[in-house]
Amino acid sequence: MSALQETLATLKEWAIQGPYETALILGTGLGPIAERLTYPVSVPYAQIPHFPRSGVSGHAGRLLAGFYGTTKVLVMQGRMHYYERGDATVMRLPLEILAALGVKSLLLTNASGSLDEAVPPGSIALITDHINLSGINPLIGVEDDSRFVPMVDAYDPHLRAALKSAAASARVTLAEGIYQFFPGPSFETPAEIRAAKTLGATLVGMSTVPEVILARRLGLRVAALSMVTNYGAGLFGGAPSHDETKRVAAEAAEKMSAILAAFFSVP
Repeated sequence: MSALQETLATLKEWAIQGPYETALILGTGLGPIAERLTYPVSVPYAQIPHFPRSGVSGHAGRLLAGFYGTTKVLVMQGRMHYYERGDATVMRLPLEILAALGVKSLLLTNASGSLDEAVPPGSIALITDHINLSGINPLIGVEDDSRFVPMVDAYDPHLRAALKSAAASARVTLAEGIYQFFPGPSFETPAEIRAAKTLGATLVGMSTVPEVILARRLGLRVAALSMVTNYGAGLFGGAPSHDETKRVAAEAAEKMSAILAAFFSVP
């Protein structure tokens, strides 16, 4: 039995067997968003064979299944990052699980640093594209042509439009930006931030991009919302820390929750 088959068999024992329409991956400080789920089934990652378990504070480490409004969804409370193992493929199995359970659309969330003074900490930003010059790609080593994943419109235009409409309905200002991936876990230097800004990035962070690449290979439609928790190092007084990331994310989670509630038409 493969790791995928064994994991699916375990989830079936918890009555998680799909099909599910949409999946959410919740980043640092955003776990409370899952509290809006109705009829939830919750499984700790530690109880799921082969499932990666993040050691980052601010990540609950649970897979939940239930309803967001009338939509049947899966929610991952926390993710594992490249920097925890030095492995860009670390989220491959979880995403394969989501696809095997019928998920067609994946909504990613994260915490990020802003390179734009007009997008201050506490803002929510819709990612429109990304920059990955790290040399890290989760498809390195794949030996078939599925590795040549097209990345035009990697962030699905229809999902982005729906999220913009949801934000307007929820009366939440939604910025837009290009996200540059840095592998971490150390924060970026002021020089790296200046370089990223020159390249056209407006947000920086340590997650999401490997997941987007893996999800697109699986044929999932993807959108991503970013919680701005700080300014990039050296910009507008920015001196980011993980404590700041957790604190600001928790304060702004209500805005993110309101957008998602409107997106799923939750009363």
